Amino acid sequence: MRIDVLIQREPDAEDLPLPQYATPGSAGADLYAAVEHPVVLEPGQRCRISTGIRIALPTGYEAQIRPRSGLADRYGLTMVNTPGTVDSDYRGVIQVIMVNLGQETVTIRRGDRIAQMVIAPVAQAVWQEVDDLPHTERADGGFGSTGFSAEK
Repeated sequence: MRIDVLIQREPDAEDLPLPQYATPGSAGADLYAAVEHPVVLEPGQRCRISTGIRIALPTGYEAQIRPRSGLADRYGLTMVNTPGTVDSDYRGVIQVIMVNLGQETVTIRRGDRIAQMVIAPVAQAVWQEVDDLPHTERADGGFGSTGFSAEK
């Protein structure tokens, strides 16, 4: 399925690529760091990195901003709020809150692929307050209540 998404580059990001899908089967389009100077992240440190783009999504869609698995695996670099949500009525610059969970210093440079963006449909709930919820076998069990092993 394809949808049209309007996109605008910030003046300081005109040399960077627009979001790109790495392969025909990719769900997420890569986002690039629009930093003026390299950003050094020490272990445990976090910072906000601009992508240099703004988008206008159609009503009924969101953009989910997700970490890149290769950065997480190689460096322990991920996102604090994942997935981040870009609402259809947001018109600000998309930024990514990166955190270094690894053991080594990580440097983010201009044009580095820092995250991926997945466009997804959303539903808004119509809340119906009731006195009792329908019963299920699980009921209110959570946080490991279904077990940790495949064996039952």
